[in-house]
This record gives sequence, structure tokens and C-alpha cells, in this order.
Amino acid sequence: MTVLSPGTRPGPPADDRGVPTVTELRLSAFRSHRGAVFPLGPVTLFAGASGSGKSSVLEVYDALARLGGGAELGAVFRDPAGCVPERAGPDAEGRRGFRIGCTVEGPAGPVRLDLAVQAEPELRIVGERLTCDGQTLLATALRDPGRSTVQAAWYTAGTAPVTRAPLPDDLLGTALLPLRVAGKTAGQVRVLAAAEQVVLALRSVFACDPQPSRMREPVARGDARLLSGCDNLAEVLRRTHHQCAKRHARLAAMVRSGCAGPVEALTVEELADGRVRAMVGRGGPWASPVGRLGDGELRYLALALVLLTGPGVLAMDTVAEVPAAMQALTVLADGFDRSLDGRQTRELVALAASVCAEGHIRLVGTVTDASASYARGVDGVAVVDLGP
Repeated sequence: MTVLSPGTRPGPPADDRGVPTVTELRLSAFRSHRGAVFPLGPVTLFAGASGSGKSSVLEVYDALARLGGGAELGAVFRDPAGCVPERAGPDAEGRRGFRIGCTVEGPAGPVRLDLAVQAEPELRIVGERLTCDGQTLLATALRDPGRSTVQAAWYTAGTAPVTRAPLPDDLLGTALLPLRVAGKTAGQVRVLAAAEQVVLALRSVFACDPQPSRMREPVARGDARLLSGCDNLAEVLRRTHHQCAKRHARLAAMVRSGCAGPVEALTVEELADGRVRAMVGRGGPWASPVGRLGDGELRYLALALVLLTGPGVLAMDTVAEVPAAMQALTVLADGFDRSLDGRQTRELVALAASVCAEGHIRLVGTVTDASASYARGVDGVAVVDLGP
């Protein structure tokens, strides 16, 4: 067990197979954070009082993930002015903004991505820097405020040391490099390797927030990939029951440990109208719909399902051209312990530690101080205490 404070490093990455992994988040200037550096391990839980900035950390991770997937800046930051640190005054041109970044470990080495975003008077990326081992591989800067582009320069190491070209100011330049760099020189190859490592790690993210009110109703059969709110829980359980017998059995055992009353099995009932609903087998012929479970029990069931499955079962944009063995899924769970009692929290933290130790899945979540006390006794779990 490790208890971390902002700026503390947990040591080398737990995974030594070269799987691209986000190992550090930087909130240099974002909402209530200034100069904050947060190392990430296989399981990282942020604790602290309300208003301490726990959710902001996950917001930055999710934003970087969406930008890495090609989303436009305006779709990612709906309230950019709210991301600017409080009391941050405008510069001489009336501009205000925020700065975020991350480090991705992998085959290319530790690669740093840093972004400077202008929130006012208009939203745009005004600076981006991609570095590896102290060498700048990509740098962008806003040269002409009247144009919706930034001037980019990336490392070439050919007859010309760098290549310069304009890039859109509303898209992540790093994600565009694989389309712009030919890979003909050693320098270009290095730029491509670093950019692809960052993009792969950022795209391997599933933001999960189970909504019990949506999980109680029967659902239509269709694409059995779990949604972020776990609305289609019943359809996914139907899939795991038929295709993932061992994982389904382990899930049933987890439910048995965290739900009230006897639990013999998790089954799915097909209704006359073609919809399906999840059922909890109570022994013998008795079964009850999961809709009868409490909010905490439903969230516990959904989070256990997420931890026991993988990208093929979750509704996320996977990188199909990269082998699964070279991808590490990161689950983002803001309010990981919401509605859970102490027993359920302990069971889920233990499950997360066990599953994430295998290296194919990671968890970054926020918890209350009370739940953090349960996590502090679990090997492989890092608790970052943000204080009051």
C-alpha cells in the first residue's frame, strides 16, 4: 500500500512489457490546481474533502483521452472559462487559459505531452509540446491570432532538422502526426513512435459512471457492449453468460459477496416483447429482477462487471490495428464508492487490486475519505490524499 501526496513518484511502472501507459497527470493550471503532478499506478484512488479537486483530475484525464481520439476542443471543454484557475487574470491581450499534460511510458520511453489552452476570448490550443528524454519532438505555437491554425514544428533529423507546417488550433497535434509524418528518417520514426504511444495510451480509456435508475429496466437486444452508464447491463450479462463462462462465474461470486440475501447465479430472462432483463438467482426456482436491488448493489454489480471484462465488452473506441496484448485499458470512475457500503467498497478495491496486478487493466477513481481508509490496507493500491 502506498499513500501519495501531490508530486510524489511511486517508482517505475508496474508493467514491464512495454505496454503504453499513462503514468503521470499534470494539472499545471486547471481549476483549483496549480503546479500539481500526480503519478498513476495500476490502481490510483484520489481522496479528499468536497472541493479538493478530485473530480478535476479525472476530468483532465478524460479530456486528454478524448482529444487523443480526435475529438474537437469545443466538444471536450463545454465550459472552458470554468477550467481557468480562479483569480487568474487576463494578459495584455485579454487572454486567459489553462495548462494540462501527461506522461506516457512505453517502448519509446517516457513521452511527455503538455498543452496550453486559451479559454478566452475564444477557445483554442495555443501551445503543444511533445518531448522524450528531454528532446522536443513536436512544438506548436499560435503565431497569428486571426487564423484558426497554429504553427507546428516536428523533429526530422534529415537534411532539415525540423519540418514546419500549420495545424488546426482545435485538434490535438500529436494525434495528427501519424497522418503528417512520412517516417523516412530516423528522426521521423522517433516522432511517430512517440506520438503513436501517446495516442494509444490515451485512447485506451473507459469512463464509467453506473446509473442505477437506467439499469433497472429491461433492454432491447443489440450491440452487447457495456455503455458508460451501464444502461444495457442485462444485454451485456446475457453475452458474458454465454461467451465468458469463467468471468461470469467470478462476477456471480462477487455479487454474492456484496449483495444482500442469497445469490446463487446471475441469469437473463428473455421477455415476450424481445427485450431482456437481468435476474438474480436466489436458489432453487426463485429468482428476482436486478431492478429490486438497491442503488449501491447495482453500482457494485456494474463496477465489478467492468473490472472483470475488457475493451471487447466495453463501448469504447479500441485501436483495432494494435494487438490486445499491447493495450492496457484504463477505467475512470469518478465517485467509485458512491452509494456503496463499507463491505462493498472493500470487495471492489480488492478486486481492482487483483485484476489490475495482471497488467491489462488500470483504475483511476475518486473516493471519500472513509473509503480511502479501506484502500490504504490493500497492496497495489495508491491513495492520493488531496487534503481539505
